[in-house]
Amino acid sequence: MDHDNYDDGYIRGILNTVKTIAMVGVSANTSRPSYFAFKYLLERGYRMIPVNPVIVGQELLGRKVYAKLADVPEPIDMVDIFRAPRYAIEIVEEALALMPRPQVIWMQLGIRNDEAAKLAEASGLKVVMNRCPKIEYGRLSSEIAWMGSTASRSRAAPPTPRCARKSPAADASEFSRVRLHAKTRPPDALTPRGASINQHQDPRTVRSR
Repeated sequence: MDHDNYDDGYIRGILNTVKTIAMVGVSANTSRPSYFAFKYLLERGYRMIPVNPVIVGQELLGRKVYAKLADVPEPIDMVDIFRAPRYAIEIVEEALALMPRPQVIWMQLGIRNDEAAKLAEASGLKVVMNRCPKIEYGRLSSEIAWMGSTASRSRAAPPTPRCARKSPAADASEFSRVRLHAKTRPPDALTPRGASINQHQDPRTVRSR
């Protein structure tokens, strides 16, 4: 698998197949990218499970928060990692201990750990790194306004992980990323949920839930 360039069919297949997504590291802070992504995917009909030991026992947008993947009492189709790259291996190891195992490990925008990816792929799981499912979903369904940039330009170089950003320019990059997570069309302009992400439609419509 070329983790620098993903075929649209590969991403589309994942987003059209998975139903239950556990987001590890999601924040209850409404200004954080993880909150935007969680809310967006929840509103698109995915069964979202928040995983964060800091807010365990609380509810996030009506969904109970768990401390770790092992505490989730239902099968998980995809694990969405919103933690720094150094935590990816232990999260993958925890995912592989689940029964049944998830189908997909997805590492968020700015997060890449090739060792964790190899571990997951060796066990038959699909892996996506340095991508956001919210952005990819919006791109494939033509929902996101790209603010003057193109998908190809945005993929030219992996963003620096948030944990490594120290300069004002990096802070500005983070601010732009938050805006990108937040900037979608108003709800009344969205394609009905009854449609799916279809490679034969242009613009592509939203997946069936």
